[in-house]
Amino acid sequence: MSITPINPIGPVGPVLSTVAPAPAAGATGSGFASSLAGAVDDLQQLQSTSNQLAVQAVTGSLDDVHTATLAATRAQVTLEVAAAIRNKGVDAFNEIMRMQA
Repeated sequence: MSITPINPIGPVGPVLSTVAPAPAAGATGSGFASSLAGAVDDLQQLQSTSNQLAVQAVTGSLDDVHTATLAATRAQVTLEVAAAIRNKGVDAFNEIMRMQA
């Protein structure tokens, strides 16, 4: 009896990447900084889009309210993830400071 490996399930829909491309060889440590800046810019864009769609929904110029709801939820979840990453970074920094003391 042969065992057939289980294939992983791929993404269902399009996946938006907030990660910047890898830095070129010889670049200094600016790759992380540019990735972080790109993620913050993407978060600001999501929030801006959410606000614009919310205004359109309130004024009645938006035909599909679901679009505004999805944009607001996407912006909220992205902000929560960014806050969680920030909190983990602060915790890691505090732990490093405790080890030095």
